[in-house]
Amino acid sequence: MKLPKRLQSVLWSASVDNLDLEKDKYYIIHQILSFGILDDISWLTGKYSKKDIIDVFMVSFKDYSRPRFYLVKDAILGLKNWHPDEKYYVKNIF
Repeated sequence: MKLPKRLQSVLWSASVDNLDLEKDKYYIIHQILSFGILDDISWLTGKYSKKDIIDVFMVSFKDYSRPRFYLVKDAILGLKNWHPDEKYYVKNIF
């Protein structure tokens, strides 16, 4: 299945025409959670199970802003009781 062209602005490092939902799952999920708008996240939840999204999210990806990381972790994925080391997820920690 092809990804929508509108996701190209979020998945900027590869052409959406060349991305595969399964092979590129890690990149697609993290990019959309990191940079997508609510419509993009809604599309994501329609393509992957919540378990798949959580499993991928819990794998370190250091490209989240601190507010975005906690929005995704707590509000979108409901992982309020999971407290990972921010240095593996949040960029620009001093």
